[in-house]
Amino acid sequence: MNLSLTDFDYVRALVHKRSAIVLDTEKLYLAETRLHALARREGYATLESLVSEVRGERDGVLGRMVVEAMTTNETSFFRDMQPFDAMRTTLLPEMIRQRQNERTLKIWSAACSTGQEPYSIAMLLRENFPQIAGWDVQILASDLSTEVLDRARAGRYSQLDVNRGLPARSLVKFFTKQGNDWVIRDEIRKAVEFRAINLIGDWPILPEFDIVFLRNVLIYFDVPTKRQVLQRVRRLMKPWSALLLGGAETTLNIDDDYERVQLDKTACYRAIRR
Repeated sequence: MNLSLTDFDYVRALVHKRSAIVLDTEKLYLAETRLHALARREGYATLESLVSEVRGERDGVLGRMVVEAMTTNETSFFRDMQPFDAMRTTLLPEMIRQRQNERTLKIWSAACSTGQEPYSIAMLLRENFPQIAGWDVQILASDLSTEVLDRARAGRYSQLDVNRGLPARSLVKFFTKQGNDWVIRDEIRKAVEFRAINLIGDWPILPEFDIVFLRNVLIYFDVPTKRQVLQRVRRLMKPWSALLLGGAETTLNIDDDYERVQLDKTACYRAIRR
């Protein structure tokens, strides 16, 4: 199935409007590949007929499917590892000392995809910080895609999924083998709350967070959208809160109300109170 340039331009505009993701002209082949799978699943013979249906629909359901098909859901357990090492050795010990009286800890994994990141956070807390067992610990995980959130809530992963980044001890301790898949145990699955949140849409009422994971998300946005998202996240951060971005992302020259703090082999960003 081929996607005409006219239809591709429509899809690009739709994706940008609903998710702020920028698809450049080099992504035509990617769009054809992903929409081909969607067209077959939904019973459309051609990409032209699929896009035509999206143009004319009133409820926006198929359009949402198109947008979700075009979002990148690349993720893995303990991805890039350095941010998790920084949490274990520096960030969390510091925050636990600061929060001794309140005995609360709130963490947000934004754009969580199929759940490996927030589950990694939950496993890290369970394995390394038994002293917070009686605390009010909240791990919020969000994504704009309802499809990937359903997969995340199920906590079911293939052998390939668990082979990517998950230590063997964590697999044995926190997963159960079911057929060809591995299912995360309830003690970890129930530690994470999954919610549909579009970073460029209306946000629900959210608490202030101690740690925000916003990793490998900003790279898909243009500068005005990056600035808007960073500003909104900053309003949910305390002076000692930490924002963790992807290795290719930064707040520098985008939002000057963050300061970069080096943490061994990685860095975090803290909100500046003026």
